[in-house]
Amino acid sequence: MQTNRYTFLYAIGISIITAVVLVLTSENLKPLQEANVALDNKKNILNSVLVSSESREAIESSYNSSVEEMVINSKGEVLENVSVEDVDMKKEVAKEPEERQLPLYVFSEEDGSKAYVVPLRGVGLWGPIWGYISLEGDFNTVKGAFFDHKGETPGLGAEIVENAFQQQFQGKVIYNDEGEFVSVNVMKSTQKSDIDEESRVDAISGGTITSNGVDEMIANCLKPYLTYFDQLKAN
Repeated sequence: MQTNRYTFLYAIGISIITAVVLVLTSENLKPLQEANVALDNKKNILNSVLVSSESREAIESSYNSSVEEMVINSKGEVLENVSVEDVDMKKEVAKEPEERQLPLYVFSEEDGSKAYVVPLRGVGLWGPIWGYISLEGDFNTVKGAFFDHKGETPGLGAEIVENAFQQQFQGKVIYNDEGEFVSVNVMKSTQKSDIDEESRVDAISGGTITSNGVDEMIANCLKPYLTYFDQLKAN
């Protein structure tokens, strides 16, 4: 008859073997997982400039031929020795704006015009929300926007991923007539505000907290880039 000691040692042995197999599997899959995340980010950046690609080859081709990556700071300085892969947006948005490293993606159209893509990260009702917003060459008009989330409520806050919500941002402006930065405000259509319609989009019905999160995310993430954009406008 097998002893309790044998059973105990057998269970430990199986547990160790299982753990080793899982670790090795995870390590082997890690490069593929990282490649898929990078591909998804490229796809979303392209979505924010209204370029839709589905196949891996099309995404990589469009991105590599049209997008320039850089990292700047709030003083408008390009950080030469920092790549976008080095920047953790979750950590950066937790810092004071003047301390952040700011990834920026410059998309070149076939006609030579450019769009400037700013990554976004914030908090919704149940967890993180993120995305990208692109500005046209006047550094005022929104070309497009893309949003995603981790755990918002289906039918409510989760609607930030829907085209109907994202398309509202196209053509909106981030400055008012006096030249003041006002961002793009997500608010109920019935809400009274001094913000002009050109800088407003309709909030999600029943998703007030997530809508507020998107509103705050855009303003918080866009503002540190303004000095760099002002420098480009002056040149």
